[in-house]
Order: sequence, then structure tokens, then C-alpha cells
Amino acid sequence: ILLIAGKEGSFDFLGYTFRSRFVNGKRGLFVSFTPAISNKAKKAIRATIRSWHLNRRSSSDLKTIAADIDPIVRGWVNYYGAFHASKMKFLANSIDKKLVLWLMQKYKKLKGRPRKAWSVLSAIRVAQPLLFAHWYLL
Repeated sequence: ILLIAGKEGSFDFLGYTFRSRFVNGKRGLFVSFTPAISNKAKKAIRATIRSWHLNRRSSSDLKTIAADIDPIVRGWVNYYGAFHASKMKFLANSIDKKLVLWLMQKYKKLKGRPRKAWSVLSAIRVAQPLLFAHWYLL
């Protein structure tokens, strides 16, 4: 690990945090100074997802919600997922949590039943894997 003056050396630039990380190479693992999405960018993305208020859109259906949010999500995945795409799992989790809240708000049978709502969302994901961009891009 790269150490600068006793601290781990890292800096943020254009929404990425550059720091030393283990990377697979031709001869195995080695330490390289590589970028991944920064914590500030993650916070901003989560704030944007919260601002969509998906659970309040109970009059909408999933296709409408997907059409509204997919261009934005696709842009995030293409930009921030270029390096260390595994660091983008928080995005799928955040959106799926909001979709579960939407399901519980929309359907009476799911109200107050998050496990059931998660299973319904999983069934929808299996039946229509291309419905939301984060389902097939991540």
C-alpha cells in the first residue's frame, strides 16, 4: 500500500477516488494506484435516488418508473462503473430498496411485509431482467 507521510495516499478527482488497490495482472496480484467511485459521489447518487420519491408514485407502474430513471442510472453505471464496477453494487441495492418501498405502498397485500415485497421484486427481476438498467448492467 502506498504510504505518504504516514497516511494512506488518496485523492478525489471528477467523482473518483484514486488510491492504491490490489489489481490482477499477468503475473498475479499487485498493488496499483487506481480509481473507483468516491464517497462524495455515492452520497450524491443516494440523495438523487431519495429525491425521486419512488414510494409516493403509487399511481405509476414499473414500466413508467423504469422509463423515468433508466437513462440516469445508465449514465451513472457507464461513468462510475468504468473502473471497479464492483463498487457500484450500492446503486442497485439503493434502487431496489426504493422499489420494495414502492411495492409495499402500491399493493395492500405487501403493506408491512418487506420480505414478501423483496420476493415479489425478485420474481419480477427473473421474469423481466431487462426492465431496469441496474438489473442487467450491474
